Amino acid sequence: MTFVIVTVGWILSLCLHEYAHARVAYAGGDLSVRDKGYLTFNPLKYTHPLYSLGMPLLFLFLGGIGLPGGAVYIDHRRLRGPKWESAVAAAGPAANLVLAIVLGAVLRFTPPASLTLRNALACLGLLQITAVVLNLIPVPPLDGYGIIEPHMTPAVRRRAASAARWSIWVVFLALWYLPPVSYAFWQLVLRVTAAVGIPPHLALRGLGAFQFWVR
Repeated sequence: MTFVIVTVGWILSLCLHEYAHARVAYAGGDLSVRDKGYLTFNPLKYTHPLYSLGMPLLFLFLGGIGLPGGAVYIDHRRLRGPKWESAVAAAGPAANLVLAIVLGAVLRFTPPASLTLRNALACLGLLQITAVVLNLIPVPPLDGYGIIEPHMTPAVRRRAASAARWSIWVVFLALWYLPPVSYAFWQLVLRVTAAVGIPPHLALRGLGAFQFWVR
């Protein structure tokens, strides 16, 4: 049951993340997102088999880390300046954070006897925070880089673009194979998780129940 709740909830949160990007882009001048169907919150409109479902679910199953997909294509030329470009990039992680806060609030009203549901909701909230922390790393193509990219010089942008193919893999390898990096990442995640009202021990218990194949 925990596996089903978390998997379905995570797929819906992927759509919310992409919807947030599109909604802010629309407000910032890119009206093409409406024609592409991004403002309907229809999961099929955001779904790329590899980038929006395959890779996020793979990282979720392997390491319990929320990796939002990238299936919303923004026409940055239509946005009204660098501030809107930064806002579009920040919208996705902000949506994950808001959802985590909502899940924390729901947990307060969930009966203690509903242990499976509480574990699943806490785990889903934890995944939202992993998505926020991971996405705010200023490395292309993550949203953290998207926030600062509009304010960079063209020369710096070109150098960053040349590193985009491999930089994200450096981040993932560091998280998996460098204990100090992994430890710092999870410590920050657990602190933010607690700050939004989700008990870390409950979230970790839910993550353990979700990853039943690790036992």
